[in-house]
Amino acid sequence: MEFEKFQDIIDFAIAKEKEAKAFYEEISQMESLSGYRELFQEFAQEEGRHVTLLESLGEKGIEKYKFKWIPDLKRSNFLVDIEYEKGMAYKDMLHLAIKREEKSLALYNDLQDKADQKEVKNLFKVLCQEEAKHKLKLETLYDDYMAQMGD
Repeated sequence: MEFEKFQDIIDFAIAKEKEAKAFYEEISQMESLSGYRELFQEFAQEEGRHVTLLESLGEKGIEKYKFKWIPDLKRSNFLVDIEYEKGMAYKDMLHLAIKREEKSLALYNDLQDKADQKEVKNLFKVLCQEEAKHKLKLETLYDDYMAQMGD
C-alpha cells in the first residue's frame, strides 16, 4: 500500500474507521434484543471516536498524542474468524468485534513497519495504540464473561 502524502494516510485510516462504524451500526439495527443493539451501538461510537481523533490529528497533532503501553491479553490468538449472524450469542458478538480489532491492529502494525518517515511511523503508532485500547476493552469484556461462564 503506497501513500503519497501524510493526509492520504489519515484519509485511509478515517475510511477504515468509518467502515467499521457503519458495520456496527448496521448490525445493531438488525438485533432484536435491546442489550445487543446497545452493545453494537457502543462499538460504533468507539469507532466514531477514532474518526474524530484522526480528523483532529494532522502532522502536528501527533506530537501532542500521549503514547502509553497497552497490554495484550492475547485472547484473540485463540479465536477463529467468524461472521455476523442475527441473534448470535453475546460471547460471539464480542468474539466478532475482537477479531475485527485484531485485524485492524495487525494492518496498522504492518504499515508502521513499512513506513520510512518518522511522522508516518508515529501516525501508525497512534492508530495501533487506539486499536489496541479497543481490543483490550473487548478482550476484557470477553474474558470476564467467559470467567462467569466457568471458562
